[in-house]
Amino acid sequence: MRQYNPADCWALRLEPREDFIITPIIESITERAAAYLEAGYPVHLCGGAGTGKTTLAMHVAALRGRPVMLLYGDEEFGSSDLIGAQKGLSSERVIDNYIHTVLKTQESVRTQWADNRVTTACRNGLTLIYDEFSRSRPEANNVLLGILEEKIIVLPEARYGEIYMPVHPDFRAIFTSNPEEYAGVHKTQDALLDRMMTIELSHYDRDTEVAITRARSGLPEEEAAKIVDFVRDFRSIGVANFRPTIRACIMIAHIVAARGGKVRADDSIFYQTCTDVLGWDTVKVKRDGVSIAQHEIKRLIEKHCGGNHRGDLEPPKNDEPFVHMADTVEKEKQLRRPAGRHQSKRLGGVN
Repeated sequence: MRQYNPADCWALRLEPREDFIITPIIESITERAAAYLEAGYPVHLCGGAGTGKTTLAMHVAALRGRPVMLLYGDEEFGSSDLIGAQKGLSSERVIDNYIHTVLKTQESVRTQWADNRVTTACRNGLTLIYDEFSRSRPEANNVLLGILEEKIIVLPEARYGEIYMPVHPDFRAIFTSNPEEYAGVHKTQDALLDRMMTIELSHYDRDTEVAITRARSGLPEEEAAKIVDFVRDFRSIGVANFRPTIRACIMIAHIVAARGGKVRADDSIFYQTCTDVLGWDTVKVKRDGVSIAQHEIKRLIEKHCGGNHRGDLEPPKNDEPFVHMADTVEKEKQLRRPAGRHQSKRLGGVN
């Protein structure tokens, strides 16, 4: 990635990443997005955290071979943060003393206008990547309606008297967003979504996740596959089963490789890395006020990576074995039932 400076505008020239993995599903998404852009339509990549929206957007933009302008959505944005605003004043003073007995003075003051990133991209035919655009308020994004449909920007008169600016024919836009239920995400106006080609992203298939994890970490394929199988199994339990994502696989694999650990149940580096990455609030189910996440992590590590962990994880009370979440919930129901007649008599005889 290097900076590019056509006509005094700063942009980026993206190059394809060496560790970017092409599998059939990624190739399909890439080809569709590139075809939509070639036809002149903006592309909207929508999906949860960790689905690779930004990485895909940059890869598709790099394939176009045009400079790229990056923009990140922000709650505080107004329309001026997209197209530009007045940035101070400039004054000019002319003194004419050609005839020594006559002094002529002329002074003028005008506002200074500074283009912002959307205007710069439209003027120079750049590829705009508007990442997490729905984090900006809808009224701020209204300026995009005319840009995407009529191919024209309506500017304030303060911009040197230029009110309308045509969009460069090479201008293209790629948007990314999280689902509306995510914190800090605004509902996007239908008029804007109607102008985009939306591609929904979710978890990739197992082979794709293994290939991405191996490429980003440098681990052998067999060890990367163990991590992916473990994380995918862990993803299926709990309440919020969208997490953990492929990002967790990459983090675990990368740290284990960097620290020289092994993907085995008896390796303390691997085990502690898994608990740190996954064990906070991924599984929103508790037992006796304690999350069962670490219990499930231990069970699944032993299932997918073999052997028994010899770490210092505190076992459950009463020396009960680690059990699956469904078994835990059933046992909790049994514990809440009234005690039997024989048990009540026995407890009553204790002084």
